[in-house]
Amino acid sequence: MAHAEIHGIRLAISHVPGPTDKAPLLFLHEGLGSVSMWAQRGRDWPRELCAATGRAGWLYSRRGYGRSDPVPDVRGTPRTDGFWHVGRHEPDYMHREALDVLPELLRHLEVRQPVLVGHSDGATIALLHASRHPVSACVVMAPHVFVEDVSIRSIEQARLAYGDASERGLRQRLARHHQDVDNAFWQWNDIWLNPAFRDFDIRPACRSITAPLLAVQGLNDEYGSLDQLRDIQAMVPAATTLELPDCGHSPHRDQPDLVTAAIVRFLAPCS
Repeated sequence: MAHAEIHGIRLAISHVPGPTDKAPLLFLHEGLGSVSMWAQRGRDWPRELCAATGRAGWLYSRRGYGRSDPVPDVRGTPRTDGFWHVGRHEPDYMHREALDVLPELLRHLEVRQPVLVGHSDGATIALLHASRHPVSACVVMAPHVFVEDVSIRSIEQARLAYGDASERGLRQRLARHHQDVDNAFWQWNDIWLNPAFRDFDIRPACRSITAPLLAVQGLNDEYGSLDQLRDIQAMVPAATTLELPDCGHSPHRDQPDLVTAAIVRFLAPCS
């Protein structure tokens, strides 16, 4: 696994080679995701999408996820250590990733104006980044632009599932993808269940997005309702939306062929 060092912290990265005449895809993972979790159910979906769109791709694991360096004292007092935020996440944690970390990573990779492909938390990070920085296009799957009761209920269930000590428990399954699984889980779960996070709302920021935008959500998403897509389109009237039947919170896993075809069509006119 390759790494990019950003202000003294190593972030795990993976590159899918491809043509250089088009903007590369940059994949932004979910709240419990990592580089390796993009490739599941016997398919390497990022590589398939890069091939289908004729573009190169980059993937990375955020700090504390996958094979990236952990967050010190992940359940401790929130504070800043130089460039990096440490301790428990605060409600602006996705803003920090989108507006501080991601620009530094793109400079390190020498990537300008990528096509952002984000899932869940990664989709929210993509929207925030696109609201402030130029991108060629933005694809968001199961984004969170505000906090819903259905999200909180499912995240509470995830906390219970994480305590299941069986071989098929959530902790054991996640441990295959994270070198410090507790670091990955608690930085996500603690902030989402923090009452202060209930006011999280990036809908005003979405008004500033000018890049082509495709928003995708499953009709059976257990972490969010279609109000997420409807509010995105209200803020960005030119956005394209796709609602998928027989699909939960992970469109690229539940309906990979439909999602790939939609992205290929969406990106066809993009540089």
